[in-house]
Amino acid sequence: MSLIERDIESLPFVRAELNYLAPIDGKPRTYAFDPPPGEPKSTALPEPHHVPVFNGRSIANSFSLDREGFALVRHPTSVRDFYDDKEVRDVYYPAAEAFIRTTLHADRVVIFDHTVRKRIEGAADIRGAGPRQPATRVHVDQTDRSGANRVREHLGPEADELLKGRVQVINLWRPIRGPLRDSPLAMCDGSTVAPDDLVASDLIYPNRSGETYSVTYNPNHRWFYFPEMTPDEALLLKCYDSATDGRTRFGPHTAFVDPTTPADAAPRESIELRTLVFHRQ
Repeated sequence: MSLIERDIESLPFVRAELNYLAPIDGKPRTYAFDPPPGEPKSTALPEPHHVPVFNGRSIANSFSLDREGFALVRHPTSVRDFYDDKEVRDVYYPAAEAFIRTTLHADRVVIFDHTVRKRIEGAADIRGAGPRQPATRVHVDQTDRSGANRVREHLGPEADELLKGRVQVINLWRPIRGPLRDSPLAMCDGSTVAPDDLVASDLIYPNRSGETYSVTYNPNHRWFYFPEMTPDEALLLKCYDSATDGRTRFGPHTAFVDPTTPADAAPRESIELRTLVFHRQ
């Protein structure tokens, strides 16, 4: 029995509403822009469930990417303005790449994009129409198919050789302002997720289509968060792992409304980097 399994009953928690995928006929699909006339924004309808979300602060050192699919790390940054795309790419990218490569003992790390989010009450999450909003549905950013396709998409001629080794898609997520009290991120313990809980779903962009996992409810799921994260802290989130040796391959996560959030809490601001992590072995 792991430390997490042994101590779970003694951990403080909040009871929060998380939006799972409601049962649907056919493959769910969501437009990442205004849909064509007559088309719904998404066919992936939410099915809310109230679940305990445990405060993982006291056992933070017990979490691992290979078992739970997420980890809290300390990662100070010298970036002054995360809304300055050039500064993010020139300053944050190299530091994050080196940090992830060292922390995960990787042979190579490639950052392929980033998203800055700021919660604005009532705003729609549409690319190019103001800041992106926190994602309030339980999801995984990649699937078994799209994870490998990311390598082909971003590394072209090198892809076939790189895919012979182990490949991960790892997000580095952090608050821009802190301590973060509004719309924190909840992570599901990947060891409690059954394969059938993950439903491949199309994400349609103006010039391409991607694929993510929506997630159906399973009472065995175990959820955690780290309240009041500071800008010197970050989360490593596993979105794909080519390894099939029993370790967690996909880590569901979602923003959620913490019922203990003060009414005057500043709206959540955060940034996530999406990276390809390569291991020869």
